[in-house]
Amino acid sequence: MAANDSSAHINNDRVILVQVFISFFFCINFLLITVFFMKDFFYTTMRYIFFALTLMSDCVILILSDVLLLLAYFHFTIQMSFCLIVYVALSLYTFVTPVTLTVMTLERFVAICMPLRHGELCSTRSALHCILIIHGVSALPCVVFLSIFFASANHSYYTQSVICSAENFILHTLQGYLRSAISQLYFLTMCIVIMFSYFKIMKVARAASGQNRKSTWKGLRTVVLHGFQLFLCLFQLWCPFIEAAVLQINLMLYINVRYFNYIMFILSPRCLSPLIYGLRDEKFSVALRRFVLCGLYKKH
Repeated sequence: MAANDSSAHINNDRVILVQVFISFFFCINFLLITVFFMKDFFYTTMRYIFFALTLMSDCVILILSDVLLLLAYFHFTIQMSFCLIVYVALSLYTFVTPVTLTVMTLERFVAICMPLRHGELCSTRSALHCILIIHGVSALPCVVFLSIFFASANHSYYTQSVICSAENFILHTLQGYLRSAISQLYFLTMCIVIMFSYFKIMKVARAASGQNRKSTWKGLRTVVLHGFQLFLCLFQLWCPFIEAAVLQINLMLYINVRYFNYIMFILSPRCLSPLIYGLRDEKFSVALRRFVLCGLYKKH
């Protein structure tokens, strides 16, 4: 009995900690999105448009993952059809952030290695086209995965009440293998793009001098941070396999590993975007400070 009470207490603390964590970064993201729409320079510049896209994508992930956590914690069931909607949104935006980070890395590559063509290739119009492409590429794994589900599930399956999770949509082993294969392909492609951009920018950085050298090295550090954030985002694609293996060993260990994976590979990378662009970027940080200070001034 005491062991069960202790386990419940630990779970309570973890859920409360997640609520604080998510609330804090959701407020920061919302503040940054507000600042983004306040100056036309930001929403007419490609890298800031992509930055806003990652913030919005991260907000969706933070909210929906937290909703699923709370539903599971309170053992609250919902209809399979509603769970399907939540899963589609989660699946889409799980890929939107890493794909956008890859595109942002390419934008830095063009800005540093092809400065004369940057204005032509990285216009606002191009950014809007890229957003459509990003969502199309991000939706592909979900479309393939759910196509098998739709072909197999009967009508009564959609009316069942379940605790919502991705596992509810795996009706065949093939789906798991297919999802894994597509995820690995995405991971490999994005890694190649990141490494290609890194080495090209490194080459330019070594040859640059003066102010150009400083700007180039700053761009290189941004690429490295994108690479680290991308690694955390994509590592979550391996988490189900790790958790399935741990479940065979010990249930309590499985719960601990799953909680660690949730914090480390789902929530953490979604909270790095404000640090990489919101605080490191000089123009954005200045606009943010002005907005916050003006808010405090008006309040007084």
